[in-house]
Amino acid sequence: LVSPESSVSVSAHNAVVGLAKGPGSTGLWDKFSFGLDPSALQERLFVSEENVDGFLGTAFCPSPCSQSAQERQPLIEVLDVTEDRIQIRVE
Repeated sequence: LVSPESSVSVSAHNAVVGLAKGPGSTGLWDKFSFGLDPSALQERLFVSEENVDGFLGTAFCPSPCSQSAQERQPLIEVLDVTEDRIQIRVE
């Protein structure tokens, strides 16, 4: 993380933390952890095609699936992600 570019904004009902990657760090973040105490952090995933595929894969087949069940799973593609919405195509 790069300190000068990172920021915090707090209001009565909301808090926003802006994080900036260091110059040597590449690729997308897939998850983050938050909480009041390091021993009780909660994990959240960023919206990405891989995370959506993984989430929906476990929703459609929560226990280890047979090969035929895996072949029937839909193709899921994240088309667009904005602050207000996410657009997903399922085949």
